[in-house]
Amino acid sequence: MPKSGAAAIFARGAVVLVTLNSPREKFWGAVLELTAAGLGVRGIDLTCFDDFARLVRDGEPAAASAVFFPMHRIERIELDTRNGNIPSLAERFAAKSGCDTAEILELAQPPVERRR
Repeated sequence: MPKSGAAAIFARGAVVLVTLNSPREKFWGAVLELTAAGLGVRGIDLTCFDDFARLVRDGEPAAASAVFFPMHRIERIELDTRNGNIPSLAERFAAKSGCDTAEILELAQPPVERRR
């Protein structure tokens, strides 16, 4: 059955910016799962965005975190998209790090290994 509404827009792999409350913070990443209980995301706290991009660019060990935010903490979820001449965070990350956002957020599915 096809997804509709918010479920289709915020499907697994959608790159989003999540605004949270208690405490107030913002998180950037890719949706892992959106349910009535909350949101699973692989990404980083927005305050670490520039440092994280720099670590990736310099070849330092850095990985996006997989986290779950309960629905009562979520104030807003917005798609990370370009707005006119203003690049998306994903575009900014790629420019600063020299790395594909999909690779860092592990959006590409790993190849299935054949069993012999």
